[in-house]
Amino acid sequence: PPPTPGSNIFLDNTIKNARDIALVVGSPIKPGVLFRTGMPSDASPSSTSQLRDDMKVKTLVDLRSLTELKTDATLNKEEVYGGYVDVRWSSTRDFAREVLSGRRRDAEAAGDRPERHFVSLMDEKKYVIGTFQRLQKRKIAKLALTTPGVVVSRRVRARAKRVFISTINEGGLPLLNRLILQMASKGIRYVLTLMSDPRRHPVAFYCTAGKDRTGVLTAIILAAVGVPDDAIVADYTASADVYREMGDHKAMVGALRQRDLDPETFLGAPPGVMVETLEMIREEFGSIEGYLDSIGFKEEDRERLKKAILK
Repeated sequence: PPPTPGSNIFLDNTIKNARDIALVVGSPIKPGVLFRTGMPSDASPSSTSQLRDDMKVKTLVDLRSLTELKTDATLNKEEVYGGYVDVRWSSTRDFAREVLSGRRRDAEAAGDRPERHFVSLMDEKKYVIGTFQRLQKRKIAKLALTTPGVVVSRRVRARAKRVFISTINEGGLPLLNRLILQMASKGIRYVLTLMSDPRRHPVAFYCTAGKDRTGVLTAIILAAVGVPDDAIVADYTASADVYREMGDHKAMVGALRQRDLDPETFLGAPPGVMVETLEMIREEFGSIEGYLDSIGFKEEDRERLKKAILK
């Protein structure tokens, strides 16, 4: 039977939390073009066949941090990833290179082959910097992150870490989403540019569970093409049980370690979180278009994206 909104595409659930975002209520996106998922590394043979042969996914976009990639023992599983050319995007340089050849390969390059793009949207350092910017304690953050490894700086770093963890837990998922929007802007623009080339379609994008980084990116796409808030919220809440299904206490949440986070606050996907996130975008940027303008994804870029993904 065809998948229903909110249900996992992969019936054996070895790829978690996978949905065609064209099925979101009110979505004008063409079916079979953009898929949000959890990481596919543990895919069974049947789910691998579905991903590659049935869905014919041409572009994989891995949003995880370097820390997460290093701990994924199946990162280069031939059955899943064989045939995809690996491309790594650098947030400091804001361009990408092929992993093996080192050749530059930007998002605007022709989508003429299967590729897997590593686009680390967030890591702990980005969260720390964004948090201290919001706390207006930039001197402490700078000192904690950049001074040499002497005794005093270790103390400062430890203090900064405690303040950071406390602030993150107090702010919960709304703060997590706010920091993703703030600190991952270059990566978000890069991924949207990839999606704007129909030759790269279909595209599957994922983080660890497909809930937070993937959820924010999905919300941006859906809002940009006019999907109503209540439908965006409903799609977000469909990810509520994914960490329980994974049963992996080492799986990171938005690139942060579970052991640092309050599980009651961070492992779910309450509707109020996405409601607050969408309201925050409008309060701070005026509209989703204002946010996209602020990250350098201008009106002409948005029109190119719409032309590529809309019915």
